[in-house]
Amino acid sequence: MTESAQSPSLYERLGGTMGIAAVMDVLTDRLYDNVSANRNPYVQKLHETNSRAGFKFMVTAWSIQETGGPKCYPGRDMREAHADMVATEEDFDIVALEIAATLSYCGVPQQEAKEYLDIIESYRHDVLTASEGKSPAASPLSA
Repeated sequence: MTESAQSPSLYERLGGTMGIAAVMDVLTDRLYDNVSANRNPYVQKLHETNSRAGFKFMVTAWSIQETGGPKCYPGRDMREAHADMVATEEDFDIVALEIAATLSYCGVPQQEAKEYLDIIESYRHDVLTASEGKSPAASPLSA
């Protein structure tokens, strides 16, 4: 057996579907309540008009899939999903910091938290590139 076949996936080390769902439940509530994140008009509108339960499902499914669990995320890729957001580096950092704080709050071990945050960071370019070419006037920080 190879070493990688013996090592449990991040999905498994996070407690599988139920462990990830528990953390994403807390994370979604924290993101919806995060005043700084809601300064982005796109995020604020999303939080006001979309189902929180539906968003929890999507974030959970994405996290399950990205950490090595079953392929269950039915959504768009990150670039397409964030195309209208006009996200800034600051917007991305606000969410990343909330994720880190939530992982700590939920007792996720440091190594697993780092690996999950590395996954999040690997999508920075996709999330920010999605906003390229958008009007700077639409930026949440220009208001």
